[in-house]
Parts: sequence; C-alpha cells; structure tokens
Amino acid sequence: MLFNSYSFLILFLPFVFFTYWFVFKNYKVGQNIFLLVMSYFFYGFWNWRFLFLIAISSLADYFIALYIDKEKQHRKRKALTVVSVAFNLGILGFFKYYDFFITDVSYLLRNIGIPIELPI
Repeated sequence: MLFNSYSFLILFLPFVFFTYWFVFKNYKVGQNIFLLVMSYFFYGFWNWRFLFLIAISSLADYFIALYIDKEKQHRKRKALTVVSVAFNLGILGFFKYYDFFITDVSYLLRNIGIPIELPI
C-alpha cells in the first residue's frame, strides 16, 4: 500500500482518521496506541520483514523519551534528543545508502588495483 494508492486513500486513511477522532475521541492513550498499531500495519503491509526496524526505532525513542522526561538539565535533554535523532538517521542512512556506498567503494578499489568484492 502506497500513499497514493486507492487502497490507502479510500480505505486505510478514512478508517484511521475516523477511528482516531471519533472512537478514541476522549482517550489520548488509546489514540496513541491506535496510531502506533496502524503505523506498524501500514509499514508491514509494504514489507513485513522490515517491521523489526520500526519496532527498534519505536522502542529506542520511547526509552529515550522516558529519560528526557526525567532529566532536569537542559544540556542532557538536548544530548538525549540528539542521540535519538542520530539513531533514527543512522538506521535510515544504513538501509537507504549502504548499497550505494559499497558499490562505489568496490568500484574505486578495483580501479586502483585492489580486486575486492564487498558484500551488498
């Protein structure tokens, strides 16, 4: 399911929107849990094998947010926020650009006389 697919626009989006605003109207915790479950469903609908990525990201952000909430010093709160953002960007960067960089490094090494095949 993609954002511009009919199944998203006609079925998924209206279901999530109306359930969020009308079923869980006065229940903020329920709204948050519902959005989390629907996010996992949407992501898993694309490729269920990568659900562990969003689960790891969610868990890391949840526990970092707990530490941020307990922390009183502004510098430490800011540092924890940077850790969270760096962690998420690291996951994104690895899975989005690993193949690109490994291919280029492999090509560069072959051109300078080092015949090595790096795992892609």
